[in-house]
Amino acid sequence: MKIFVTGASGFIGGSFAAEAVHRGHEVRGLVRSPEKAQACAAFGIVPVHGDLADHDLLASEASAADAVVNAASSDDRPAIEALLRGLSGSGKALLHTSGSSIVSDDAGGEPSEAVIDEDHLPAPMEDKVARVALDQAILATTGIRSIVLCNSLIFGNALGPEARSVQLPLLIDYARDTGSAAYIGRGLNRWSTVHIADVVDLYLLALERASPGTFAFVESGEASFADMARSTADGLGLNDPISITLAAAEARWGRARARYSLASNSRVRSVRTATLGWSPTRISVHQWIADHLRAA
Repeated sequence: MKIFVTGASGFIGGSFAAEAVHRGHEVRGLVRSPEKAQACAAFGIVPVHGDLADHDLLASEASAADAVVNAASSDDRPAIEALLRGLSGSGKALLHTSGSSIVSDDAGGEPSEAVIDEDHLPAPMEDKVARVALDQAILATTGIRSIVLCNSLIFGNALGPEARSVQLPLLIDYARDTGSAAYIGRGLNRWSTVHIADVVDLYLLALERASPGTFAFVESGEASFADMARSTADGLGLNDPISITLAAAEARWGRARARYSLASNSRVRSVRTATLGWSPTRISVHQWIADHLRAA
């Protein structure tokens, strides 16, 4: 299969692209610099120089591909519209990467009993209204095979070009910088989690098997931020983790990231991924933290 990937040097896109090449697919990947092009080429990914603002390029690459995976931005509507234009009427797949922050709350480190599946989505927080609208627009597009995979907190080492996930590296960096692992408030907020290798397996299965209009959460467990902080402290040989205020977290990471990525709850369950034959098998987030910090 000929696959065009945006975000081909990133954590999700690069991991997917490298594994797709390994499994015999021909992959072209959007890159913004010679350095990223070289990093992708080392994994057999054919670099396509450009960015998400190059709409004619996106449409052309989409038209020439058998399938498109957008892993560059969950929010860039003009870029998605260019990809859809290139795929229009072809029946070919567009797999769009969304994220389970679309159902996150503003909990400030407090717990929530709400567990959400694909058939019972709540109204999004104001910050996520545009993202949800884009997800829905993609799914409603006719003439293509639209797929939206909504990832939870992803952990693990990149399978392709050097890159990192978002949430855990921020907290690990904080622990290394300050000498204290930390969580926000009481740290009882929980996120569903999934290993990057399991994510890539699902992306490949979805390209092969998903029906048009498929929306699915991507998760294989969950953890509280206090427990992940404890695993981080243990892995780095630090004292017990500490609580930091939401204000301190916002000062370091910004309002949106602190509130909706690190202090929120996003507990999701998929009722659809099993129908694609997906059965995640990788280690837990706590074991990965221990292994990752031990190897560092």
